[in-house]
Amino acid sequence: MGIDSGSRTGVGTSVEGRLAGKTALVVGGGQHPGETVGNGKAAALLFGWAGANVMVADAHLDRAEETAAEIVAAGGEAVAHQCDITAEAECEAMIASAADRLGRIDVLHNNVGIGTHDGSPTRITEEGLDIILDVNLKGLVFTCKHAIGVMRPQGSGSIINISSVAAVSPFPGVGYKTTKAAVNGYTQSLAIRLARDGIRANVIMPGLMNTPMAIEANLQYRDISRQELVEERDRQVPLGRRMGTGWDVGYAALFLASDEARFITGVALPVDGGSSARIG
Repeated sequence: MGIDSGSRTGVGTSVEGRLAGKTALVVGGGQHPGETVGNGKAAALLFGWAGANVMVADAHLDRAEETAAEIVAAGGEAVAHQCDITAEAECEAMIASAADRLGRIDVLHNNVGIGTHDGSPTRITEEGLDIILDVNLKGLVFTCKHAIGVMRPQGSGSIINISSVAAVSPFPGVGYKTTKAAVNGYTQSLAIRLARDGIRANVIMPGLMNTPMAIEANLQYRDISRQELVEERDRQVPLGRRMGTGWDVGYAALFLASDEARFITGVALPVDGGSSARIG
């Protein structure tokens, strides 16, 4: 079933039928190279296993196709789409393609984000900040903008944006923290504005995660082994002294996508093993 999945549901909990009859667009559902499953791929797989017809979008088509193929191999329905979300025209085309190929869009899951090109308050560059804003914020805003046009006539929809606990806790990178805080604020505004249309909007804030983006990307800048980095990060997590995985974020997304969360909107949900509970 792919990297780190273990069983059809990743950690053994039954998900069948929870999204039966629904459609979902997962932006950033391809697998970044690494030893563990990423947040986006885990969400896409869980959505598919739960019965949704899924479009997996990614900047790398081969990665999107790999995730879609795993859903299909398990008996689900999925298609792949390539998109550079830093261009509004591509976001618009992706939403149009999803509406056409899926018939409707019940769930929009935005999982694209980078922590590279960042810097401290005195080291951040104009180029670096522009890149982070384009990927972490602008792409999400324009994806939502065009998805709303599909969801409003339906009278329903669930938008799930991936932020980070960095949005509400100390973090050294100016660009990453600022964009993730902006995602929280933007999603809260969406929730209020779209409530009358029956559309829900929520944020998931992952904490320290054992995912390729968090581990493999960090190893490029650290003179440390993978095991040492994992152990260092594990020690910082209050709950069990162990990082979360992409499955933890995926299951949170599955809940927010489902009708079980039909009365939940405007929430910023930490998935962090208690790390944010120490703030304040």
